[in-house]
Amino acid sequence: MQDKYYVGAYWGARQETALECARRFELLLHMLARCDPAFGQWYRAGRGFPRELPGWPVRPEMKELESLLLKGKHRTDAGRKVIEEMGFSQMVWNAKKEALMIHFSCGGYSWGGPNSCVLSPIGKSAVWERLVRSPVLTEVLTSMATAWDPDFAMASSSDMVDLMEKGELEVRVGWLTYLSRRLGRLPPLPAPVRIEPVGTLGWLLVLSPEPMTASNPEHVALTARVRELLDRAGLIQRPQPKPASE
Repeated sequence: MQDKYYVGAYWGARQETALECARRFELLLHMLARCDPAFGQWYRAGRGFPRELPGWPVRPEMKELESLLLKGKHRTDAGRKVIEEMGFSQMVWNAKKEALMIHFSCGGYSWGGPNSCVLSPIGKSAVWERLVRSPVLTEVLTSMATAWDPDFAMASSSDMVDLMEKGELEVRVGWLTYLSRRLGRLPPLPAPVRIEPVGTLGWLLVLSPEPMTASNPEHVALTARVRELLDRAGLIQRPQPKPASE
C-alpha cells in the first residue's frame, strides 16, 4: 500500500480539565477495543518498563488516564512553566513491532493550540493495511467522533489531503468524513456517497467502501466534487481562532 492512510479528528478551542479529557479518552479506548483485537491493549512511555513489553500498559480507567494527561501538560522552554491554555498532549501505542499509535491533544483553548486525535501506524504495518481495507475503519472513525465530539474527522491518505486541502483552517474531506452538526446543514451529495447519522452529533459521509487513492483520477474527482459542494454549503471554512485573552 503506497498511500499513507490515517484517521484524524479535529476540533477548535475547548477548555476541559484533565479529568474531562480522561473521560473522553476512556470512552475511546473502550470503543476501539470493541472494533478489533489490535486495539485491545495500549502502552505509554516511561522508565523501567519490562523489556518484553512495548511500554507501560495503559489501563482504560479514568483516574489513571487523568494522571497520564497531567504528565502531558505543555510547558515553556524557559522555566518549565505550565501553559494552561494549551491543554494536554500524549501518545500511546499498541505493540513493539508494526505498532499503531494514538497521538492526541485536548483541553486546549489558546490561539495556537488546536485539539486533535490521530490514529496512524508507526512505520510499515500489515495490521494497519488489514484494518484500512476492512469496514473496521468506519467503526474507528465513529468511535473517535463519539468520544471527542470533534468539528470534523476523516480517514484519508496524506497524499489525498495534500491534493484537496486549500488552506490550513478548513475541514478535510477523506474517503470517510465525519461532520459535526455544529458546522451547518448538510447539502445533497452525489451517488455513490452514503450518509449515516452518528447519534445526534453529526454525519458520517462514506465516499467509497474501499480506500480512495490520490493516484486514481475517479477517486480524486469524486472527493473534489464532494469538497466543492460542502464548501458551497459553508461547511469547509472554519472560523479563525481567537487568542485566549479575548
